[in-house]
Parts: sequence; C-alpha cells; structure tokens
Amino acid sequence: MGVLKGQHAGYRERLIVANGLKLRAFDLGRQATSADVIYDALRDAIIRGELEEGEALRQDTIARMFNVSRIPVREAMQRLEAQGLVISERYKGVVVASLSHEQITEIFQFRALVEPSVIEMAVPLMSAKSLEQAQYYCDAFGAETDPERWGDLNRHFHNCLYVDCDKPYYLSVIDKTNDLVERYVRLVLYLTQGMRNAVAEHQAILDACVAKKPKQAAELTRQHIDKAGKTLVSYLRDHTRK
Repeated sequence: MGVLKGQHAGYRERLIVANGLKLRAFDLGRQATSADVIYDALRDAIIRGELEEGEALRQDTIARMFNVSRIPVREAMQRLEAQGLVISERYKGVVVASLSHEQITEIFQFRALVEPSVIEMAVPLMSAKSLEQAQYYCDAFGAETDPERWGDLNRHFHNCLYVDCDKPYYLSVIDKTNDLVERYVRLVLYLTQGMRNAVAEHQAILDACVAKKPKQAAELTRQHIDKAGKTLVSYLRDHTRK
C-alpha cells in the first residue's frame, strides 16, 4: 500500500496507518469541503496505483483518518463510483475497480476518436503560452527518471495542447477517461520501451502544432493513442491472467 500524496493548503496533514490502510490524512472536522478533499486524496491514490485493484476502502477507517463523520466519506465514494474508479461489491463493500482487457481497449478506442478531434480544433486557436508550456512538459517528460512523475508530466503535456480548443465538456470527459487508465499507462511506461517512444511521438505532435498543421497533429495524436493502447493491452495479456 502506498501513500496518498495530495497536498491541500490550510489543512493539518498527518500520516496515519489504521487497519493496514495508509493515507495522508487531514483534520477536517470543521471544514465544509471535507468530501472534496477526501475525494481528491482517494482519486489521486487510485490513478497513481498506490491503492491497488480490489483493495477495500473502509468508510469508518477513512472517516477516522480525516476526523470526519462517514457522510463526507460516503459522498466521496459515490463520486468515485460514478467515475468508475471504485465499485461496490457484496460482502467487501467499496473496492478499487479494475478494468478488463476489453474495457481498456474500448477506452483507448474512445480516446483515439475524441482527442484527435480536440487537438485539431485547438491548433488554430493555440496560444504561444500553451505551446511554450507544452514544450516545457515535453522536455521534462523526456528528462524525468522517476516513473512516479511520468503520468503527471504526460497529462500536463497533452492538456497544454488541448486547452485552447474552447470545448470544456470535451476536456472534462478526456480528463475523466484518462483517470480510468492512468495507473495502467504508468506501469507500461515503466516496464516497456513505451517511455522512449512516447518522447519522440510527443515532440512530433508538438512540432505539428507549432507549424499550425491541425490535421497532421490530429493524425499523430490518433497514432500515439492507438499505439499506446495496443502496447498496454498486449503487455497485460502477456503478464496477467485477466
């Protein structure tokens, strides 16, 4: 079990281990936004892979960690379940959700449809600031040696190239979809040659954006996502029993 690493200004943080569950907990007894903070902490731990698939999330334990009643914990769990990050199982309660190979394939197929369209819309509107930030994250991703940072840097890079599309609903759907598979993507980047390939593909996508070639940027994005999804599923099929 890992540690929840979310930082929340203004909250007194403490590391607590209770019933085998290890979290960065905050004293939220008098805070009106306790459900949001608990949701953020659990979501962060799930997408980072620090809470493992099938791991039970006990509401009473989490409530004690954050010094709150079970009501905000239940609210946070409901939000996580709506996003597909946790599920309710008979006899076990709420557990971290897992994805089948077929579900992962479908998610990447969906991404390969939506994200190219978004970047194609964004390129004509893309600001110099967005391009500068994208290059920063592209370089940082390529230079980073800590696998725990790769997922965040990867998402920051892509977000910089999508943000100017002026389609907030599209962006919210992309963000939630990536939450579902990020823990798997991190694993494959670490255990395969995916990291090296991603660096080159990122730079090619960014170069197309700088050159104001929306269709080329869209096609490179589609290829990038399609290759990542196939590499991921192939690796999982070879190394798991799902």
